[in-house]
Amino acid sequence: MSVVRTVALFLVAALAEIGGAWLIWQGVREQRGVAWVGAGIVALSTYGFVATLQEDANFGRILAAYGGIFVAGSLAWGVVVDGFRPDRFDYLGAAICLVGVAVIMFSPRLG
Repeated sequence: MSVVRTVALFLVAALAEIGGAWLIWQGVREQRGVAWVGAGIVALSTYGFVATLQEDANFGRILAAYGGIFVAGSLAWGVVVDGFRPDRFDYLGAAICLVGVAVIMFSPRLG
């Protein structure tokens, strides 16, 4: 399994899922309208498709590992798009999640 491919697909999936959720949030909570919600639905669908492109055939493993990417990506999105200021515990939690991603996806498998 290519580490670069795996990470790139996780990053594309995170952009699609987090961006899609943000678009729906903007459409509903910030009253920007149905076009924003529709764009969010398209982005979330893209996320679902991108996950299928991972080389590993185990859905549970892919989704579990992606969870760590989602946590770190959500904090990064907040910083870049919404001006969120993470504290040291946010950074620590995200780092722990990313270590979990590495363990789940890149550990040698026995048997």
